Amino acid sequence: MTAHRPPLFRDPQSAVGRRVDDLLARLTTDERIAMLHQFAPAVERLDVGAFRTGQEALHGVAWMGPATVFPQAVGLGATWNPELVRRVGEAVSREARAMRAKDDRVGLNVWAPTVNLLRHPLWGRNEEGYAEDPYLTSAIAVAYTRGLRGDHPVHWRTAPILKHWLAHNNETDRDVSSASVRPRVLHEYDLRAFRGAVEAGAVAGVMPAYNLVNGRPNHLSPWLREHLRAWTDRELLVCSDAGAPSNLVDSEKYFATHEEATAAALRAGVDSFTDHGTDGSVMGARLRGALEQGLIGQEDIDRAVRRLLTVRFALGEFDADPHEDDTAYDTPAHRELAREAAEQAVVLLRNEPRAEGPRGQAPLLPLAAGTRLAVVGLLADECKLDWYSGSLLHRSSPLDGLRERFGAVEYAEGTDLVRLRTASGGVLLAPASDAADRARGAEVALDPALLAGRTDLPPLTVTDSPGTDGTVFAMTDWGDGVLTLRAADGRYLSVAEDGFVRASSDQPGGWVVQETFRLVPAGDSHGEHLLQHIATGLHVDVAADGVKVAAEGEPLAVEYVERGEDAVARAAAAADVVVVVAGNDPHINGRETEDRRTLALPPHQERLWRAARDANPDTVLALVSSYPYAVPEAAADLPAVLWTAHGGQDAGTALARVLAGDVSPAGRLPQTWYRDDADLPDLMDYDVIGSRQTYLYFRGEPLFPFGHGLSYTRFAYTGLTAELTGGRVRVRFTVANTGARASDEVAQVYLRAVDADVPRPAAELAAHERLHLAPGESRELAFDVPVEALGHWDVAHGRWTVEPGRYEALAAASSTDVRLRAAVEVAGVPSPPRPVLAGGLDAAGYDEQSGTVLVDRTRTHGDAVAPVAAEGSLLFRRCDLGAGLGTVGVEASGEGTVEVLLGGERVASVTVPATEGPYTYVTVAGPAAAPAGVHDLRVVLRGAVRLARLDFTARG
Repeated sequence: MTAHRPPLFRDPQSAVGRRVDDLLARLTTDERIAMLHQFAPAVERLDVGAFRTGQEALHGVAWMGPATVFPQAVGLGATWNPELVRRVGEAVSREARAMRAKDDRVGLNVWAPTVNLLRHPLWGRNEEGYAEDPYLTSAIAVAYTRGLRGDHPVHWRTAPILKHWLAHNNETDRDVSSASVRPRVLHEYDLRAFRGAVEAGAVAGVMPAYNLVNGRPNHLSPWLREHLRAWTDRELLVCSDAGAPSNLVDSEKYFATHEEATAAALRAGVDSFTDHGTDGSVMGARLRGALEQGLIGQEDIDRAVRRLLTVRFALGEFDADPHEDDTAYDTPAHRELAREAAEQAVVLLRNEPRAEGPRGQAPLLPLAAGTRLAVVGLLADECKLDWYSGSLLHRSSPLDGLRERFGAVEYAEGTDLVRLRTASGGVLLAPASDAADRARGAEVALDPALLAGRTDLPPLTVTDSPGTDGTVFAMTDWGDGVLTLRAADGRYLSVAEDGFVRASSDQPGGWVVQETFRLVPAGDSHGEHLLQHIATGLHVDVAADGVKVAAEGEPLAVEYVERGEDAVARAAAAADVVVVVAGNDPHINGRETEDRRTLALPPHQERLWRAARDANPDTVLALVSSYPYAVPEAAADLPAVLWTAHGGQDAGTALARVLAGDVSPAGRLPQTWYRDDADLPDLMDYDVIGSRQTYLYFRGEPLFPFGHGLSYTRFAYTGLTAELTGGRVRVRFTVANTGARASDEVAQVYLRAVDADVPRPAAELAAHERLHLAPGESRELAFDVPVEALGHWDVAHGRWTVEPGRYEALAAASSTDVRLRAAVEVAGVPSPPRPVLAGGLDAAGYDEQSGTVLVDRTRTHGDAVAPVAAEGSLLFRRCDLGAGLGTVGVEASGEGTVEVLLGGERVASVTVPATEGPYTYVTVAGPAAAPAGVHDLRVVLRGAVRLARLDFTARG
């Protein structure tokens, strides 16, 4: 008798590729199709378990109950410390393993990190990214994914998925809007954020974004094949975003049928379809329909299944996995790491002497021992979570941390205390309840968007008589008139599915926030308002069975018991120093699905810091937020200003230790802080070069620049050298701590092209190091920067190029605080002019444009250019016309005219007749009369034309 031999796919000694092929061959077509849904069912006959893609783990394990909560991603970016972030990633992956050991609904294919660049600070999901700079984003992402992956040579602890491919920075109309991304921006900016982590080998795949790029949905992006998969020999898994496959038909109208759309996404490279929740039957039917209609072949399905199985084998599903017994969860080391990360994320923006102290006095921070403190502000006693947080195991607010560090402190939250009175004289009342508290997020939820509001608490009522007090609510205006109201028991007013208004929520939150309201003038009534529930659009109304929302609503008078600024002023006046903690609630006015409208701090919080300052000029403004604010007056008037992202479970302790000087702050801004909304381009303008966005191209004066951050000591930079050797730029300099306190410093290396022929960054981050120096200590730093970092994308020839000429290496403490400069000369032959007679002009390869937008040349590949309105123009520099032009050929669709101008004079004009549709192109030729030599050509588009390219012939 022969012993039973396990199937090849269970043999750990065989090559992974052979094992994958063996298992794939054993699966039926229906079993293979079922695996392409996010929730792949088990194949019991082969003893293959169910598998889920998509465990959120942006800064801790999310949605699966309590877990260690680290600072928001933008806060991790502010640490500028890849090694710290790697340790955070490792801790998150260990907790995912430990949680999965108790609950197999916890997934190991983690959808993190988000590497979308923080191009525009009004983007609602700013909290999810690391930085506005591609180098820094890549460095942090490489670190986090290495931590998530683990260091075992074969088996990954978790399998990270990068989000969101590609050029995704708007929530407004995010599933139907198109980002216009020209080649230079694509290659110099957006792709670089993804490429580093993929090439580092710790990434399992990517998730396409909801939006379109150049008119084509990201879930059909040809760049998945042309770029992403070309960066590595490893199989990469592409997971769709939730509901995005259906969007291709339902909202985007890109295809007529779901079978066509699903087939196109699969062929483009999407391997796992996240749609219709846990029900895979709908996507399965679409895939089978596409197969039966001949829109896809068996090889398309098999290719995707192979990629999915490769990830499952990497996670050790079919082996004795070395990570299987990982139980590190809420350990002392993880708690210490959460505190350390929160400390390193604090950025000291300003630190001047006390307002009324003698000249030459030390700065206000750190606070002296024995300082009598007042801690005030809407976030003073908050430890806010965001949509991608786990629920808290531990909680430390700024108030908690400062009380622990300094003892008794004065405290005022600064909310407006109000009663809401009806026209009949009654007052809204939140009845007392002995129902147990329930923390938001404590439940395990594969889709927390489906969690319902509480209905086990009594709804609000109205007092029976005018003399009854009713409930005093704490009312907060979070900006743009968005209000929350909190009852005396600490619960926020919320509306559940039954329409009743209850004091039922521990915090605002949820996919659709049910705890926000707006006061709307009530017609001709005298000072009365309707209280509109924002999520439903309905108004608070008084009914016989309780207060609920209805179309009409009951007019209410807002009676102020106390203004928030009055309480703040009292507390501030009783202290030596007042700390105002201001910022945002991550679920309100700037979050997934909702962009911000302004950089300004909400007026309610403006009133609070001004009240504190008027009562006590020794005021510290601590901004705790998911994004930058424009606070020019506070930055000028207050002696000290700090910023930190929402710092996780130990944020309060971390802030207190920084304020007390136990830790010298050394966080650095990961994005520019602008002075005013007027400094920003339109949110939908993705051309960072043309519209001069981010520190790379912005020419104004920022409020605080990229890379800025102060400490409690001083650092000197000396001895910069820069040498070009062996394809690298070797940069060396020495940093010395010349102050009296030990501290971290973040030494930054920027590069700039001195005499560039095309727009180049004023300075571009190429390397950095966060280092710790004792007083008097110095250290020589050495950086090897690839010479390619000096280059740019040459649109004329479709390649990356480093032009010969003079460059500078800058040793700096921020993007504008340059301490030392050293020149580097690059030899070589400059790029030649555009060979338009031999190669023509691709319309998308312009140097400059005005009034145009990039569109999809076909549904599968290529770009074209169309005017936004009646007319647009493109500029192509340095075109070699040889002995002169004789004809021009225009490849275009739509209908309109294309003119070619040289020096303002028209040299050709071609009329494009109406075509059958946007993807039906015709080539129309016309005479051209352009002189010999090298010239700039301007192409003017009029009408509904979509220009793909121009071809030229020489003068006969």
